Amino acid sequence: MDRLSIEGAWHHRPTVHTDSRGSLAETFRAAGLPQRLDVAQVNCSVSNAGVLRGVHFAAVPPGQAKYLMCVSGRILDVVVDVRVGSPTYGRWEAVTLEEGTRGALLIAEGLGHAFMALSEQATVIYLCSQPYAPGREHGVHPLDPAIGIDWPAGLEPVLSDKDAKAPTLEEARVAGLLPDYETCKEFYATLH
Repeated sequence: MDRLSIEGAWHHRPTVHTDSRGSLAETFRAAGLPQRLDVAQVNCSVSNAGVLRGVHFAAVPPGQAKYLMCVSGRILDVVVDVRVGSPTYGRWEAVTLEEGTRGALLIAEGLGHAFMALSEQATVIYLCSQPYAPGREHGVHPLDPAIGIDWPAGLEPVLSDKDAKAPTLEEARVAGLLPDYETCKEFYATLH
C-alpha cells in the first residue's frame, strides 16, 4: 500500500490479472494492511454522475476506519485531515478509483472522507471498522472554500440535504465536533 501525504491514509493498487475470461485482483487482505481493520459493517452506495458524498467522519474513539473500493464506474475519492492539532490539519488529498484498476483507499479513524461520482453511475463498497452510529457521525461541508477541494469541473455537485447543511471546517472546530489528533494517535496505538 502506498502512504498518502496525510498520516493515516493509504492507497492500494492491486495487480489485476486479465485473460480471455475477464479479470481477477486481490483487492483486500487483512494481513497486508498497515493498520488493523476489524470489519463491523459493509456498505454499498450507488451514485449518479456529480453526486458528492461527504465530508464525513465519526467521533474518536472509536471512530470509523474505512476501506473503500469503486467496483463499478469511476470516482474522485478524497481524504481530508479534520484532526485538530495534526500537522496536516485542513489538508486534503484525492485519488481516482475506478472499476478497471480495482484500487482502494484505507482511511484511519478521525479522517474525513468524501467522494464524487465521475461516471454516469458509480458503485462504491465500504468496509467499515464500526457500524453506523448517528450520534457519533459528523461532517463538514464538501464545498468549504477554506478546505478548497478541487472537485472536477464540468460536473454540478449533487449533495444530500444533510451534506448541504454541514458546517464549515472552522464552524465544526468551534463547535467541538472535530477529532483531536493526539487522541487519535493514542487510539491508533491500540490497534496494533
